[in-house]
Amino acid sequence: MPMSLSTPPLPPPPSLGPDYPRWSETLRDRSHVLIRPVTPQDRPAQRAFVEALSSQAQRLRFLGELGHPIERALERLVHVDYDHEVAFVAVVAEDSQQKIVGASRYSTDAQGLRCECSVVVAEDWRGKGLGTLMMRHLIEIARARGIRSMYSIDDAADRTMAELAVHLGFRSRTDPDDSHQVIHELEL
Repeated sequence: MPMSLSTPPLPPPPSLGPDYPRWSETLRDRSHVLIRPVTPQDRPAQRAFVEALSSQAQRLRFLGELGHPIERALERLVHVDYDHEVAFVAVVAEDSQQKIVGASRYSTDAQGLRCECSVVVAEDWRGKGLGTLMMRHLIEIARARGIRSMYSIDDAADRTMAELAVHLGFRSRTDPDDSHQVIHELEL
């Protein structure tokens, strides 16, 4: 679909090479996002994204582990070991910059057979299908890399993640180590 004249073009994304995919997606409300790998150059945009999340969204996404100073957390978010991790951001053009409106990632175990995943979407971008798209791309990459199962550990009160997990075919169970958490798992 052609971009409207009122929508400024996105600046070119940082390149990690031809093996790192990017997707241009149209969401349910017909808005457009670019989903691409995270790079260290995303640090300012990642900071703005995390700081714009509500305190509840921060707590649910990071399970209270965001920590302070935020600088340490930002380092982990933007410096990705793409051999054992995959991290994507969904970006839109805003004032000739890329604004992050969603983030997803996974990290494998030592054998590379299981991975823990996560996704978070900016409050004003929820309900448009972005979280589902980002997770589908993570699942696709994990399968292509031979990962056998994917899981996430979430707050048991997080209904949005529970609904997304069911929608994507994850099985859910209470965390045996913490009854306030749930483990969603998908066999790949």
